Amino acid sequence: MPTPLSPLAAAAPVRGHPSRAEEVYEQLKRDVSDFKLVPGDRFTETEISARLGVSRTPVRQALFRLQQEGFVEVLFRSGWRVLPFDFDQFEALYDLRMVLETAAVQRLCDDTRKADSAVLDALAAIWLVGREQRSSDTAQVAQWDEAFHCALVAAAGNVAMARVHRDLTDRIRVIRRLDFKQQARIDATYDEHAKILTAIQHKRGDQAALLLRAHIQTSQTEVRKITLHQVHLARQRGAAAPDQAGL
Repeated sequence: MPTPLSPLAAAAPVRGHPSRAEEVYEQLKRDVSDFKLVPGDRFTETEISARLGVSRTPVRQALFRLQQEGFVEVLFRSGWRVLPFDFDQFEALYDLRMVLETAAVQRLCDDTRKADSAVLDALAAIWLVGREQRSSDTAQVAQWDEAFHCALVAAAGNVAMARVHRDLTDRIRVIRRLDFKQQARIDATYDEHAKILTAIQHKRGDQAALLLRAHIQTSQTEVRKITLHQVHLARQRGAAAPDQAGL
């Protein structure tokens, strides 16, 4: 299997060892994306501290960060609550993502600019491969997918655009990665990335932008359907649990 993108490492911000609050934040965000914490669920800082084996301070810091991002809300003297997914906000962020990424690929295909061949070669090593070489590891593919899109924007050479795109990527990660729960969506991502990359390699800016737009729109639609379905299933499991406990 190909290795993760090394050219992207230079474009990404350098991060040291994560703090305890950062670790708690990432775990709680995974709990939300995996529907272990379902919209409407209530909990206290003490409960989270006990479950994760940490003090309340990093838990509180992580929860305030999640509150700023719109995933949870604090309840007066009643702990915290997981908020429903704000699809209007996510769709606005997806619209912004589409603007940034299509502009980036147009810049990459501009004949007056020289695209970073190292970045394009690294992307090709992952996405322009035969079916037998494709990864079926959902977490790995999700990471590579994110790196693919970030690498294209970073390679366009606009530092401000790349910074906004990185922030945007952080904000939609929790819901975007739901798109890789099914093998069919992984296969589609490989096929669509390959077409986008081939168009960029041949300097076909309009075609690359059109393919990228369709790719993002499809992912956006699939993620919304998957999210609604997963919330429904999680609520069914929650409703069934008390009945099973009484058997």
